[in-house]
Formats: sequence, structure tokens, C-alpha cells
Amino acid sequence: MEITLDLRKTIEQNASDYFDKAKKAKRKTEGIRKALAKFEKEREKIIEQKEQAVSREEEKLELKKEKEKSRRAKKWYEKFRWFISSEGFLCVGGRDATTNEILIKKHTDKDDIVFHTETPGSPFFVVKTEGRKAGEATLEEAAQATAIYSRAWKMGLATALVYWIEPEQVSKKSQAGEYLAKGSFMIYGKRNYSEPVLEMAVGVLPGGRVMAGPVESVKKNCGKIVILVQGKKKKSDIAKKIKKEINRDLDEIISALPAGEFEIKK
Repeated sequence: MEITLDLRKTIEQNASDYFDKAKKAKRKTEGIRKALAKFEKEREKIIEQKEQAVSREEEKLELKKEKEKSRRAKKWYEKFRWFISSEGFLCVGGRDATTNEILIKKHTDKDDIVFHTETPGSPFFVVKTEGRKAGEATLEEAAQATAIYSRAWKMGLATALVYWIEPEQVSKKSQAGEYLAKGSFMIYGKRNYSEPVLEMAVGVLPGGRVMAGPVESVKKNCGKIVILVQGKKKKSDIAKKIKKEINRDLDEIISALPAGEFEIKK
């Protein structure tokens, strides 16, 4: 370090000058440090405000989504399993013993078509014809939906034996006073059998509702769809993958899937 002395001044005067300069430099350094500390504090405050603003916007968006979801009046059949066939028929299925009972007793009309399987715990599915004649495509799709939501999917079976009947063949009156549990019915007369393959799809209807069911019905009625087969992935995990594809509510997707494990068909 070089020190320049003013020869016109004494050693003491030169030392005093350097001491004064050093004090000024120290004050400047302290000022710079304080300014930097203040700047850093302001910067952190701005970042925090931005993060809070983003968080508030995200909360607003979530709240908006929830409001839109609650505002949309639910149809009576949305408490059940349901899909629209490729021919435009509403097909409704039970989720459990209680909804099976309600579906058959309260929502099945004389011109409808009822589907079931021999497997215990299977849902009833009803094609709501509204007086129209359902074609082969609708019958096949309703049979496939009945198989999909039976225990066959969870058991890993490739197919399931399904039958369809007319509403008057379904009764709560058992033979010889036999007890029928909730959701159970006696079936009388001829049964029309089919053995559909277990494959399904999930998509979004115009208007935003998630629809799951037979591949052809979902293809016909929805835009972007995801096709599912039996596999090794849990329902919750596959639902997250489906959410990325169709951008809908995760709970709504999970609710639309049968019990069991899945893979996405490429």
C-alpha cells in the first residue's frame, strides 16, 4: 500500500488527513452496507408480495372452479353410474346395493331394458329408452358397462357374462318366502346373454362433465378421450394421469372409474 505525503505539512498533519479520509471512507462503506441491506429487504418484500398475489389468484381460480361446479345443476342420474350410448340412449347403473334398489324401484320404466350379471355385487344397468327402440350398439355398450363396473374388473377377468331382460321380469317377490337383501331382486323368464370384453374410456362431454363407459360411447360423445384396460396401476394413480390428459377435477375422474387396477391403452 502506497501513502502519499504532503511535504508542506508535518507528519502529524499528514496522519490527521489520512485519519479523516479513513473515517469518511468508513462512513461511506457503512452507508453502502445499509443501502444494500435496505435494498435486499425491499427486494424480499416485493418477492413476498408477488408470491402472495399469485397465491391469491390461485385461490380465486380454485374458488371459481368450485362455484362453477356447484352452480351446475346435477341431473338425477349423476348419483349413479351413467353414460350416453353411441346411439344417444341414457344408460344408468347402480353404484352399490342402495343405488341398485333405487334405480330399479324408482327409475325403471316399462319400456326400459335392464342389464345384470350372475356375479354377486354386480350393478344393475338400465337403458332409458323413452319409448324408442334401442339398437344393437346400445345393447352391447350397456352390457359392456355392466361388466366393467362388476367385480370382474377388480378380479382381472378379461370378460364377464352379462344378460339383459325386460323390467317386468325383475321382482322383489321371492319364491317360498326367501329373503332378498337390499339391492337384490328375483329374475324370472328368459335371459339374453352376451360376454363383452372389459375395456373402457374416459372423456369430457360438451359442457365439461366427465363421462366414463364403453369406448365407442365415449368416442362418439366426447372430445379428447383416454382408453383404459386392466393393468397394475392404482385407481388414484391412473386418475392423475387421466387428469393431465383431459384437465378435469380429480375426484370426478376417480368417481367415474370402477374398482381395480388400470393401464392406459396406447
